[in-house]
Amino acid sequence: MAAAAAAAAPVPEAWPELELAERERRRELLLTGPGLEQRVRAAGGRLPPRLFTLPLLHYLEVSGCGSLREPGPGLAQGLPQLHSLVLRRNALGPGLSPELGPLPALRVLDLSGNALEALPPGQGLGPAEPPGLPQLQSLNLSGNRLRELPADLARCAPRLQTLNLTGNRLDSFPAALFRPGALPLLSELAAADNCLRELSPDIAHLASLKTLDLSNNQLSEVPAELADCPKLKEVNFRGNKLTDRRLEKRRLEKMVRGCQTRSILEYLRAGGRGGGRGGGKAHGPEKDEARRRRRERRRRESGEGEDEEVGGAGRMLLRVLHVSESPAPLTVRVSPAVRDVRPFIVGAIVRGLDLQTGNALRRLLTSQTKLHEELCEKRTAATIATHDLRAVRGPLLYDTRPPQDLKIVPLGRREVKAKDLVRQLQLEAEEHRKQKKRQNVSGLHRYLHLLDGKESYPCLVDADGDVISFPPITNSEKTKIKKTTSDLFLEVTSATSLQICKEIMDALVLKMAEINKYTLENKEDGSVSDTEADALSGQLPEPSANASADTAGNGSLVVEQVRVVDEEGHLRVVYPSKTDLALAAPHVTVIR
Repeated sequence: MAAAAAAAAPVPEAWPELELAERERRRELLLTGPGLEQRVRAAGGRLPPRLFTLPLLHYLEVSGCGSLREPGPGLAQGLPQLHSLVLRRNALGPGLSPELGPLPALRVLDLSGNALEALPPGQGLGPAEPPGLPQLQSLNLSGNRLRELPADLARCAPRLQTLNLTGNRLDSFPAALFRPGALPLLSELAAADNCLRELSPDIAHLASLKTLDLSNNQLSEVPAELADCPKLKEVNFRGNKLTDRRLEKRRLEKMVRGCQTRSILEYLRAGGRGGGRGGGKAHGPEKDEARRRRRERRRRESGEGEDEEVGGAGRMLLRVLHVSESPAPLTVRVSPAVRDVRPFIVGAIVRGLDLQTGNALRRLLTSQTKLHEELCEKRTAATIATHDLRAVRGPLLYDTRPPQDLKIVPLGRREVKAKDLVRQLQLEAEEHRKQKKRQNVSGLHRYLHLLDGKESYPCLVDADGDVISFPPITNSEKTKIKKTTSDLFLEVTSATSLQICKEIMDALVLKMAEINKYTLENKEDGSVSDTEADALSGQLPEPSANASADTAGNGSLVVEQVRVVDEEGHLRVVYPSKTDLALAAPHVTVIR
């Protein structure tokens, strides 16, 4: 009988991904695909306990599993070094039991597309005292069923910068979210498609808020205090039934419908409250003057609005060219298909970079590699791509294609389908590992796991229909950068957040300014070869180029705005906006 019972006992499901990750001491792990459903179901709707015995993991993603109802106990204790946790499009809910934290190193948490209804203490994100998520920067709770937010969210994640609550059932924000000093770094708050009925005047305490999206809610008024947010540059109140006791209701509706942020804020400062308290009465002159002084003080403290003169030895000049000033502005249209693959993209044009002198090209590619390693967290948070602007034909389309349909001419190679390219690189990685007798691979091969289980791949397509970028893997031979390149198109893509894209773009542009400044002040002999440059960048090898071109004589760079729009042409983001490049290096002056 005992033997029969043993024979009838279920055999534990095999997890080869975990065995491989443990054997190779991997820091990134992605679990997805059709086979995942059955294995998670067999584990009781949880992740396997063995997963929590991989303490080296920095990045963990489990997506698209309708059987996953809770992460399971042991995550916080077993994965202390986790930087990014992505659990999107599963069936988590109605709460998280046990709670996720404490996760002391976690910076990115994506719980979007689940069935979460509430995140109370013990069944939520983590403890408030001490903070369960002390380093968390990006929190994505979109596409759930949340009716309320944890009251202690700000104490649990005090360094939060991006909060996405789109597509829930919220009717209000907790008061503690807007208390003075609660979230001093929060720059992006998205809560579109909820049931919000009011917005507290205390939102003015969000001193770093740059972007606010409360479209498609049930707001009837906008507090005038919103205009006191010192860095606020983008607001969206479309789809709300705002009322106004003043005679300017239609004007307010027009501004809201067109997302005219500056006009809306000026309207609020002038006394319009969108039906707010006080019946839209204008402020007295003393109160207006006090508010003006307060705004100016906040602008000075944040480093904005300063009219610096160019001059002085060693300073580098960045001139921002607005879309309206460009004779041929570049636009990137985003397809809805990227939403579940890699939804965020930011673009910019930089003109006047001298890559021909000395080792400027080497420095640029080395800097890009360093950004990929650090800020981009080994391309798990974001990926950078740089293109020769002369070879870029706009408008551009950011889309997805199945691996067997996506064709690209990678740097230094012939045209190939994405699935074949990935297979080639996997074979090369294994061969390289055997030759070097190492556990880990190097260069581009380190990022192949980021595509594991993806049914479609992201790509950037030009006006000719050619794929010029296949993030996070490679660029196209068509737009490769040479030593003669002086004007560049830059792109940063991410599956994490728009804010991360913008921060990395800031760092990239400022690094280019530093390189140009150094090149100008230190005229070096000789230059890096293209083959050496490719080895530094971790990209595929490209052939050499020896052509010459003129460089910018005065050493200044022009940063030209690039608009990213949705399928209907509505603006999603423009870079650089007035809030971007705000923390320029001491030797850099930004002229807007």
